[in-house]
Amino acid sequence: MTDQTTESADQPLEDRGSNRSQRPSSQAFREFIGSNWGPRPEGLPERMESADSAAIHRAAIGAKFPGERLVVPAGQLVVRSNDTDYRFRPHSAFAHLTGLGTDQQPDAVLVLEPNVTSTGEPVSEGETHSATLYFRPRAERDTEEFYADSRYGELWVGVRPSLEEIEAATGISCAHIETFGDAVAKDAGQVTVRVVPQADEAVTAVVRKAQQEAGVSAEEAQDAALAEALSELRLVKDEWEIGEMRKAVEATRAGFEAMIRSLPRATEHPRGERVIEGAFAAVSREEGNGLGYDTIAASGNNANTLHWINNDGEVRRGDMILIDAGVEVDSLYTADITRTIPVDGRFTEPQRKVYQAVLDAADASFARAQEVRSDGGRPRFRELHEAAMEVLAARLEEWGMLPVSAQESLAPEGQYHRRWMVHGTSHHLGIDVHDCAQARRDMYLDGELEPGMVFTIEPGLYFRADDLAVPEEMRGMAVRIEDDIVVTEEGAVRLSAEIPREVADVEAWVQGLLAE
Repeated sequence: MTDQTTESADQPLEDRGSNRSQRPSSQAFREFIGSNWGPRPEGLPERMESADSAAIHRAAIGAKFPGERLVVPAGQLVVRSNDTDYRFRPHSAFAHLTGLGTDQQPDAVLVLEPNVTSTGEPVSEGETHSATLYFRPRAERDTEEFYADSRYGELWVGVRPSLEEIEAATGISCAHIETFGDAVAKDAGQVTVRVVPQADEAVTAVVRKAQQEAGVSAEEAQDAALAEALSELRLVKDEWEIGEMRKAVEATRAGFEAMIRSLPRATEHPRGERVIEGAFAAVSREEGNGLGYDTIAASGNNANTLHWINNDGEVRRGDMILIDAGVEVDSLYTADITRTIPVDGRFTEPQRKVYQAVLDAADASFARAQEVRSDGGRPRFRELHEAAMEVLAARLEEWGMLPVSAQESLAPEGQYHRRWMVHGTSHHLGIDVHDCAQARRDMYLDGELEPGMVFTIEPGLYFRADDLAVPEEMRGMAVRIEDDIVVTEEGAVRLSAEIPREVADVEAWVQGLLAE
């Protein structure tokens, strides 16, 4: 008798995934499954709305690195469990430079080939770089990939686009991914090649091999500089991008309304926070690409855990529920909104007291963002946080919670008020929920506000149930109010202004939706 255990042990692990397969493999079957299909649809897709914006972004990054080859991968599919993958999301820099969002083109690579020397002298007419998008187009129906490849096959994941279709949609020249290695190796000894770090290790390995064979040492600092520049490029959004942010905010508003309508069911469910989370998730998929980040639906004391994403707690009447959620639209731009809502539709007096303090801090920060001095100067990004902290420190002093005066607490060596708000007040927002995170400090935190910048203002107060430094009637409460802001020529505007935030407006909003 054959020892099947021994046979299995001798089989390499990477080959065992097909052990459950009963797929026919005869030549007759291959010929049969590849025949008698109707013609492909004729014509090419229209140019994407994002294409012009993406072209401007490519020109801007190219101008920073004249004479250099820039390699921007989309990234790979990531295994979730055995042979199932997570839903694909392209690398943010790739999406920003190509206009391709949603789950488009895993394993693709954008290459910006230099048209000028490093001194800026033109090699040919036109932009500093020529763009080529390398990706895997659909396979023909007479290939095994068509029916047998569960990652790329048409019968498994749908019809993949052709090279010509992506060219028409993006305005970028396209080539098969199989030719990428030769393209990146071309003149590798004469041209500096930068690749976005950690975007796709397989692509980085191809670049490193080409450099090694050309006798060129890899410079990780060069790659880091590219990532930094790509991050800083997103600090100021154009009109198309701001339009996408408005869409994301509007979809998020619909999601908040769905969550409020689900409150009665949530109070009756042992994991009511999941009921709230699920209501928003449904809207995010119906109205957009999905969640911009994991929703926080934190009721009562759970809201004092800043990144509470377990969402497995009860939603109790009389409590407040802190909801931090954002819809990511198909272009991958996301909203980021937080509202703290009374479950019964009416704040108690202690709740109202804490809520109003946070609201006043948010208003002070927004007022600072709106400032335009007579010389045209504007506040620095860090000042938004400082404005909010001045209000919260004063309120905490008023409540007798600080061991020193508010003024002393605001000093760098003090900061006692930060016990109850350990996070920052603002972050940039866009194609990443925490956008532009690799930008230099002098461009981000110390940078002056500019028209087109989009960011959050989100002060909070967090009073844990076990915090004995907090007045007893406030323990177990947490409030955060977060809005999305765009800087304009005149000052600043709340993109999320239509989502209620004043005490009376929140109460009327909740009561009205619960009464429907």
